[in-house]
Amino acid sequence: MNAWLLAACGLLTAGMPPCVWRACRGAPDQRLTGIALGGTVATAVFLLTARGLDRTSYVDLALVLAVLSPTGTLVFCRCLAGGARQPRRTGAERAPGR
Repeated sequence: MNAWLLAACGLLTAGMPPCVWRACRGAPDQRLTGIALGGTVATAVFLLTARGLDRTSYVDLALVLAVLSPTGTLVFCRCLAGGARQPRRTGAERAPGR
C-alpha cells in the first residue's frame, strides 16, 4: 500500500461519515451541505485511488462525479424550494387583446 492509497483510505474513513451523518440529520439546508461535501470527498477519494493504483479509468469516474455532484445539489435545492413550477401559459392567455 502506497501513500496515495493510504491517503484515500484516511479521507474515506475520516471524511465521509460526517458527510453522511449531516446528510441524514438536521435541517434541510444542513442536509444539502452534507450532500455537497460528500460529493467533493468522493471525488477526492477517486482521484487519490487513481493515482495510487495508476488507473486512468478512475480519473474519468472522478471527473464524471465532479460534474454530476453539483447537479444533484441543484435538484435538492429545487426540492427545498418546494418544487413548484409555474404553470405553462397558452397562447390565448399571453395575448388577451388578440
